[in-house]
Amino acid sequence: MCLTNLFCSIDDFWKTFVQEWNKHLLDSGRSKRGPDPELTMPEMMTIVILFHQSGYRTFKYFYQYVTNHLKKEFPNLISYSRFVYLMKMIFVPLFAYLLQLRGMVTGIAFIDSTSIAVCHNKRIQRNRVFSVLAKRGKTTSGWFYGFKLHLIINDKGEILAFQITPGNVSDVTMTEVLSRGIFGKLFGDKGYISSEIGRTLLQRGLELFTGIRANMKQKLISLRDKILLRRRSLIETVNDQLKNISQIEHTRHRSPANFLINLLGGLAAYCHQPKKPSLHMDKTSFGLLTAV
Repeated sequence: MCLTNLFCSIDDFWKTFVQEWNKHLLDSGRSKRGPDPELTMPEMMTIVILFHQSGYRTFKYFYQYVTNHLKKEFPNLISYSRFVYLMKMIFVPLFAYLLQLRGMVTGIAFIDSTSIAVCHNKRIQRNRVFSVLAKRGKTTSGWFYGFKLHLIINDKGEILAFQITPGNVSDVTMTEVLSRGIFGKLFGDKGYISSEIGRTLLQRGLELFTGIRANMKQKLISLRDKILLRRRSLIETVNDQLKNISQIEHTRHRSPANFLINLLGGLAAYCHQPKKPSLHMDKTSFGLLTAV
């Protein structure tokens, strides 16, 4: 997505959002102390999201690029340290904007979680920024210290729901909360096995499918559902792109607020990605695939 289209999308959202937001602020109607930031809120949101589309590994180097090459697009640029200080102001608008970018419920959804490490395991005892919030967790790749990003996507690779939790929270406990408002069929790995949660979701119109463990009995499912369960790797591809393209994970955070801004900015950048991982299966091709 080009810079102009990205800014126009954010600016159109901001014009509607700011009117409602001001009505619910505690200091609504009072005069504000001090000058307003020279950079507008849409401009700050655009720079943050643009960073996650740029391929730069650090925001400091990217901001230097913006200062040197995008001065015409952002004539009121402020210093890097001032921008980082003000970055926490865009949390609420950026979160609301991300909710607006969520995909459509298609009846086919995939659920998974991925680790968000905030430091190397050897430096856990020295970490002070996330000493209260982050927890140790374990995935198939091993132990980590940080958080988990729980995600639900549709068959087009669009994000339907997301949740951030400490690293020691199990995947299955987030299923009910994360899947609210979603109907059809939900496919997950063995970490989401739970007959009780399966019954609860079924009452809400959502059927849960998972793999089975070695000590479990075989369960009869249709060929269509079996094929979709095997395509669960789609959401793992999305997690990989969020980490390696949108860069939602790094160990250089200096405050929890900027950690959340970095995460939301990466998710928003993925939502604007023109080509997302998808099943690429229409009704005709899927019917031929299941016609045995």
